[in-house]
Amino acid sequence: MTAKQIDVTCPCCSTRLTVDVLTGQILRRSQPAEAETEGGTAAKDRWVSAQERVRDRTKTGEDKLESALEQERTKAKKFDDLFQKAREKHTRKDSQDSEG
Repeated sequence: MTAKQIDVTCPCCSTRLTVDVLTGQILRRSQPAEAETEGGTAAKDRWVSAQERVRDRTKTGEDKLESALEQERTKAKKFDDLFQKAREKHTRKDSQDSEG
């Protein structure tokens, strides 16, 4: 929408009109969906879809948290394994140095 256009909503039928200010001509007309005018079911559908998005977002958040916790649980074992390998390597190196 530019400064030469205005949007107007009809109070009776909720039709949205875009009007050219200079000429007074209607440039665009968009009627509301029938579901919106009959009992507000579209608003209810939007509410339900918003709830589903929040529920999905919460579920993915829980999945990410569980994944991170699992990584933390296994991190100590990985470090222990690396430390054990380094210790064995060091022990082998010391035993080779004392023999040689």
